[in-house]
Amino acid sequence: MDKPENSSVQPPPPPPPHDRLIFTVNGERFEVPEVDPSTTLLEFLRTNTPFKSAKLGCGEGGCGACVVLLSKQNPNPNLNQIEHFTVSSCLTLLCSVNNCSITTNEGLGSSKDGIFHPIHERFSGFHASQCGFCTPGMCMSLFSAIINSEKDSNRPSKSGFSKLTVSEAEKSISGNLCRCTGYRPIVDACKSFASDVDLEDLGVNSFWRKKRDSIEKVNLSRLLPHYNPKDHASSILKDGYNFASGLLNSERHSWYTPLTIEELQMLLLQHSDRVVEKNGNRIKMVVGNTSNGYYKETEKYDKYIDLRYILELSVVRKDSSGIEFGAAISISKVISYLKQQNCESDLICSKVANHLEKIGSEFVRNSASMGGNLVMAQRKYFPSDITTLLVAVDSTVTILTGQNLHDKPEKITIEEFLQRPPMGPTDVLLSVHIPFIGQTKNEADNLNSRFMFESYRASPRPLGNALPYLNAAFLADISETENGVLVNYINLAFGAYGTKRAKRASRVEEYLSGKLLSVAVLNEAVELVKSDVASDEGTSYGAYRSSLAVGFLFQFLNTFSGDLSEDFKGSLLLEGSDRSKNIEMLSSAKQVVESSRDFYPVGEPMKKIAAAIQASDDIPSPPNCLYGAFIYSTKPSARINNISFNSNTPTAIISAKDIPEKGENIGSTTIFASEPLFSPDFSRCAGDRIAFVVAGTQKSANVAAKTAVLDYDTRDLDPPILTVEEAVERSSFFEVPPFLTPSNVGDFDRGMSESDHKIVNAEIKLGSQYYFYLENQTALAIPDEDNTMAVYSSIQNPEYAQIVIARCLGIPEHNVRVITRRVGGGFGGKAMKAIPVATACALAAHKLRRPVRTYLDRKTDMILAGGRHPMKITYTVGFKSNGKITALHLNILIDAGVTEDSSILIPHNIISSLKKYDFGALSFDLKLCKTNRTSKSAMRGPGEVQGSYIAEAIIENIASHLSIKSDDVRTVNMHEYETLKLFYGSASEECVDYTLPFIWDKVAESSSYFSRACLVEGFNKSNVWIKRGISRVPIVHELILRPAAGKVSVLWDGSIVVEVGGIELGQGLWTKVKQVAAYALGSIKCGEIIDKIRVVQADTLSLVQGGLTAASTTSESSCEAVRICCNLLVERLAPLREKLEEEIGIPVNWETLILQAHFRNINLGVNSYFVPDSSSSRYLNYGAAVSEVEVNILTGETRILRTDIVYDCGQSMNPAVDLGQIEGAFVQGLGFFMQEEYLTNAEGLVVTDSTWNYKIPTIDTIPKQFNVEVLNSGHHQNRILSSKASGEPPLLLAASVHCATRAAIGAAREQMKSWGAVEGVDSSFQLDVPATMPVVKQLCGLNVVETYLQSLIALER
Repeated sequence: MDKPENSSVQPPPPPPPHDRLIFTVNGERFEVPEVDPSTTLLEFLRTNTPFKSAKLGCGEGGCGACVVLLSKQNPNPNLNQIEHFTVSSCLTLLCSVNNCSITTNEGLGSSKDGIFHPIHERFSGFHASQCGFCTPGMCMSLFSAIINSEKDSNRPSKSGFSKLTVSEAEKSISGNLCRCTGYRPIVDACKSFASDVDLEDLGVNSFWRKKRDSIEKVNLSRLLPHYNPKDHASSILKDGYNFASGLLNSERHSWYTPLTIEELQMLLLQHSDRVVEKNGNRIKMVVGNTSNGYYKETEKYDKYIDLRYILELSVVRKDSSGIEFGAAISISKVISYLKQQNCESDLICSKVANHLEKIGSEFVRNSASMGGNLVMAQRKYFPSDITTLLVAVDSTVTILTGQNLHDKPEKITIEEFLQRPPMGPTDVLLSVHIPFIGQTKNEADNLNSRFMFESYRASPRPLGNALPYLNAAFLADISETENGVLVNYINLAFGAYGTKRAKRASRVEEYLSGKLLSVAVLNEAVELVKSDVASDEGTSYGAYRSSLAVGFLFQFLNTFSGDLSEDFKGSLLLEGSDRSKNIEMLSSAKQVVESSRDFYPVGEPMKKIAAAIQASDDIPSPPNCLYGAFIYSTKPSARINNISFNSNTPTAIISAKDIPEKGENIGSTTIFASEPLFSPDFSRCAGDRIAFVVAGTQKSANVAAKTAVLDYDTRDLDPPILTVEEAVERSSFFEVPPFLTPSNVGDFDRGMSESDHKIVNAEIKLGSQYYFYLENQTALAIPDEDNTMAVYSSIQNPEYAQIVIARCLGIPEHNVRVITRRVGGGFGGKAMKAIPVATACALAAHKLRRPVRTYLDRKTDMILAGGRHPMKITYTVGFKSNGKITALHLNILIDAGVTEDSSILIPHNIISSLKKYDFGALSFDLKLCKTNRTSKSAMRGPGEVQGSYIAEAIIENIASHLSIKSDDVRTVNMHEYETLKLFYGSASEECVDYTLPFIWDKVAESSSYFSRACLVEGFNKSNVWIKRGISRVPIVHELILRPAAGKVSVLWDGSIVVEVGGIELGQGLWTKVKQVAAYALGSIKCGEIIDKIRVVQADTLSLVQGGLTAASTTSESSCEAVRICCNLLVERLAPLREKLEEEIGIPVNWETLILQAHFRNINLGVNSYFVPDSSSSRYLNYGAAVSEVEVNILTGETRILRTDIVYDCGQSMNPAVDLGQIEGAFVQGLGFFMQEEYLTNAEGLVVTDSTWNYKIPTIDTIPKQFNVEVLNSGHHQNRILSSKASGEPPLLLAASVHCATRAAIGAAREQMKSWGAVEGVDSSFQLDVPATMPVVKQLCGLNVVETYLQSLIALER
């Protein structure tokens, strides 16, 4: 750690300043003569180097896609050491890496060099990469953890493994997001490096087969790609150790690096007049620049001052009074130092360190400074955890506010610091002092007294990387007396609850000080804290935040229970309520997959191909390229009179006026309708595309778009339609074609007459969900000769993009080539929504005759995306006393947004999925509402996820109404084969294909469902503050095969090129296609040929009729199209093989056969177009899941203890790929049901528009134990190679977690009722989707602590 004690040793002389920016990337030296100082490291890597593995996912430090390793000399000249740590390259300013070495994923190894690091090989072998966009960042996070563990000589070493522990390996990637895999295989790949791992606990991989190798007692570590620290750790970085000397002080770069406070003051004084004139926007003092991830800056600065090399700001001083941290020290170093302490301050040190580890992610904490966090809180009221911790322990800060060189630093309390007016642009925070506990204690104080310190935070993610709903830190001096525990004094600090600053609950402190703890005292304290901790008006979940304050205080005071009287101790059963302190990581999981060799190599769990080079945005920009960004409206239903720019004027503004005379204003199209590319004069919704600005860099285009000023006019206009209820009032609907309108089943009136019970007009509301693909929407358009256009697009539907671009430009379709290599995640969001992005680029390129590309920033992407369809459901249901449903009627209002998009399909999908139970009679009225909101589009399981959940919500309500188990209601309403045929028709196929009853029983057996349900009941009876729930849920999912194109060509050397219309989105389509091609061509018996096959990019001029990659079945259709091609090739080649073998008398190898075929003019290129037979194009897929959760009723936090899934894949083409799809879809479903709030303001503009406020699942929110069985249900005659789809249906199974949470809440409400509560205790209640912490807590009781305490007081009376 930096200079842990005061020292009289003089530091060595500083290196001389220079004006050259010098650094290395993967050992390659870069010298940058001039650069915009606001340029980030990521921008430079992606535009000026060949190293493009670091990706832009969010630009906020919130996703980890851009993580790289930074190696540098410690800024403290007293310490001659090299530091290695990860950073977010999207936030790290390029000038700040002067004299540093950067290692990207390519630095570990790459396909170009043919050398891969064991990390790469294990990620691939554990099937831990799907779309691959997140993989480089994951690899770098793990690599950093490995090399830093190797530096610790006190750690034990084990051959073949790193010095990491399993827990450390898992936590190393806790800040990295993945939308595809569900994390479990990624964690397994990381754990395989841990010294304490049990390799038999790891999941499916390509290195060993569990059954075979376990039986044979094989040393599994020998089967892994070998790791040794000498070759695979710090030695990789040796080329980066030749650090240049000298600090960057450059007028050309506007970057300065002072070494002393005096030098800093001089720099500030030189520009003080200009600072004042420009309102403080001209100078920026930086350490890690991580604040830019939260406060997005568009203004430019005259001068950047790097504070990291000022010795006074980068050292730690420790004396008898406490510890003083320089303000520029990174949060990670503060954590490291505090953990090393073993002194009287240990009471605070370790607990503060543990809390700090939940701030951001490690790659942010590595560069974010403690002082920077405090300055954000003081200037801009950032919801800081650090300020709350410091307020609780009476910390002080030292600041420098004067403009004069002779001004002295000022030392003030942290509370005074926070309460002052915002710091000026030239004010400097120098240090933070944390006092040792007990230093203020008088000798005369009670010798029996002791200090207690605890900190708390409630946030959507237990491991952090999420802002808290509320944080708290408490310090108390307590004494044991004959009469109980006496509170001598107490500090209670609360923050991040919707006020500007962290505050002390002074009235509660005054009340508790000098009091003996009792139930009555505790009751009065929690009443007082509610008034002391009150959110400002307009704060979301204000009542919830206050209830958290009550719960945290309750927990803290009960940490003294060991010293309380027996009566008091016995009444406060707080077991388990503080489990947030002990965050459990993932335990071992079980994956059961069955390989089939019937169609070898189809059926093998082959590694997914091409994941390491994923994402179309890696294509280098051509010379003279421009960049674009959308200007979108922020108001619905408003005229737009003008667009102006106060500054940041772009190179060009492309709008509807620039569409060629023969072109159309068209942005996308379906078979039902089209929508415009731009709305030039009238904004139909907030988020409507108005124009496309073009500039020399993506950053310049983004800034121009964000600072554009739109002049709105709403005079004499009807108010916008922003709800489905308003759409009904004004009859604003889209018409659903008759052939897509679902049909009723049975006689509803008769069914209702047969019922014993009725629930009338019950209501369900479902919100939206954002796709959160890691790669945002992106496209590159390149104009070419003869009025042609080549467009590289990250799209699921290149064929329709070709059609739309041609119509927009007014040119023939053969003049437009759309190329899609791969897509960095799609989930439906890159079907229709990617078309206008590609079209805007093409229009700009057409007008300017220059290449134009765009990469939407995360906020713009989230605002334009639309997402999943919200809806309102009202239902009436009749049922028997045993729960058997006799009739169901639903009124469903679907918010489609302002255009049809793909919404026409949603009604059919809802009903199809909802029909999974035998409802007796089923009728419905579905309305597709046209509103002034962004158009909704298909998202993974579109309509199906809502329909399946609606069925479950009805089942739950019936069970509550009858006071019987919901599982019994599900079972009694399960289809028999005859009713399945009635509800689904020909899609139900043969009776033998109906595997759900078998799956239903199998998942109950494999999960020990019934015995665990009994254990859950017992747990809930004996635990007050933690409640558990368990639920078993089935799915029936209807799938439809669609036509698909294929093309197979064999080249002179025998290598094989395969083209398909299906797009590789990460779902393993290319891998399955490759396996099928190898199987089909293998019938010619010329040896193994799978390694000779390459699947290439989709090209609309090379392969026509490519269609849309969606609805889970494109892999199957593409495989069949390729099989047709290969079978034709075999027909052509078989006679030649026989003839050649007759001539030479020995078997002919593949290369010889192909060479002879070329010489003999045999056509070795085949196109096909697979059209499924209408009688067998529809089929049903089945699955079931059991999930168990526990809910902390003090915070509303839900933890998923275990999930067991059994899913029917038919005869899987690739069990490893299908397993990944099942897990990934389920976890994405968790996001919908439990976490992801896609919210808008009153005008319909998306406000959850960043990684800061939109939280997808992370490794700490998925099931702790995640067991999946990919059921091989045997031969299905009508299916392609007997396989079934896996991409979307498993997402619906995540409803099991929601239903289990509901059960846990039900137990909490029963308990509240037993305490005498009257309100909020009904067994019938609606649990919203998503069931976030505030939602769960409200249903458990915002006043649960008060109710409990009052019940105890009543008993005493």
